This record gives sequence, C-alpha cells and structure tokens, in this order.
Amino acid sequence: MSGERDSAALAENTTVPTQSGPATGAAARVPKYYGLKRHLLQLTETQPAGTPVPPERALAAQFDTSRTTVRQALQELVVEGRLERIQGKGTFVAKPKVAQALQLTSYTEDMRAQGLEPTSRLIEIGYISADDRLAPLLDIKPGGRVLRIERLRLANGDPMAIEVAHLSAKRFPALRRNLAKHNSLYTALREVYGVTVAEAEETIETTLANPREAGLLGSDLGLPMLQLSRHSFDPEGAPVEWVRSIYRGDRYKFITRLKRPE
Repeated sequence: MSGERDSAALAENTTVPTQSGPATGAAARVPKYYGLKRHLLQLTETQPAGTPVPPERALAAQFDTSRTTVRQALQELVVEGRLERIQGKGTFVAKPKVAQALQLTSYTEDMRAQGLEPTSRLIEIGYISADDRLAPLLDIKPGGRVLRIERLRLANGDPMAIEVAHLSAKRFPALRRNLAKHNSLYTALREVYGVTVAEAEETIETTLANPREAGLLGSDLGLPMLQLSRHSFDPEGAPVEWVRSIYRGDRYKFITRLKRPE
C-alpha cells in the first residue's frame, strides 16, 4: 500500500512541458496542479464576484487529478485574493481588492474615495498602562495612562480591518466620553482638543491571522494579513497616536507613487 501511495504522490508532482515537444530544462516544466490553477484564474477574470467554483470532487474528475492537488490550487488562489472560501457554503469568485493609496487620510476618507460606505464597530475601549515600548511613542512616562481603542472597520458591511489606536490620556482627558459624541476619532481630536494630524510614519508588514483576528474578519485561520503601524504627529511634531491595524490580505492592496530624489 505504501508503494501505491508513493506512486500516486510522484504522479501528482510530475512536471509537464509548457509547450509541445520535450522539456529542455527546469524553466520549461511546471507542477501538474498549475494547469488547474490557470483554469481557475481565468474563471475569476471572466465571472462576476460571487460565482461559485465547482466542488473539489468535480474538479478532480475533470482534470484527472487528486483532491489534494485541487485543494492546493484553490488555497493558493484564496491566499492571493482571487477566490473566497465561505464556511459551510463553498468557494466563490472573490470581490476585487480595495486599492488604497498610501496617504495621510482617515479610514472613512479612504473608503469613500473608493465609492464604498465605511462603518465601524467598537470592539473594546479602555485604559491601559504604557509599557517601555509604548511610552516613548506617545511621549509619556512608562506606566502612564493610555486610552486603547479597538475597532472593526467595514466597507459596505464587509469586514476589512481591525484597528487598535493608542492615545495619551493625559493629553486628551475625557477622550473616551467625548469620542462617544462623535463618529470619528479625528473629528473629536479636532473639535474638542484642537489637534490635527499633520504627518505620520507608517510601516507595512505581513503577518498571519490568529484565531481571534480570523473570527472578527471572517477569514480563514492563518490567512496572510497586512499589518500597518502608524505613528502620527501634530503640526508641532508632538505625537498624537500610535495605531496598529490588521487588514485582510485577500481584500486589500496599497498603492504609492514614487519619485527619484533630487
């Protein structure tokens, strides 16, 4: 039996020429599952979002391959944001990614610029003590009081990101109460405290969704995410906030325009 399994695994990993005639090198050979992936990719390019993908069993029969190979092709396209897997329902053509320019704007402004309706759901708000890492970011002493605001960001009702903002309680007294009176944090900072954000330093990294993040965002566990860390400053250069955001890597992409230095 083990020999049969080894033979099957070898067949699934056998590479095939990319064109007629014998393969002449590694560059001319591709994994067997790649033909299936290209077929599914064409489906995502020609069918509207929400179109169901044939079940694994049907694809395996159509392409004369194993369900393991089919699952690999599907998973890669889910990670790339071409397909969307919905628990208990199946796999579907995904919506196009939201293309966001890297600029100093709020989430609300970003989504409306894309023609999407932004909403937020407050997950948790409360005070914490600044540790040695957070204190210098907000220009306060270690142990100083910090307001932590965690929100789920949505666009047209779909979860897009988890945002956690940190602000100095000393600089913005009663911000928790004042925030309840305004729909936007930046609006509250401007109208109540006379503070605006003039510049920021932003870092973008990749990370994997943990169980809690995957649940909030409605994504698969371990799906690649985009992690943004933004350190914002007022016109005088004083820190305003430090924000960590987790964006769905299958729904979001960032765009920036680069110029050569003078």
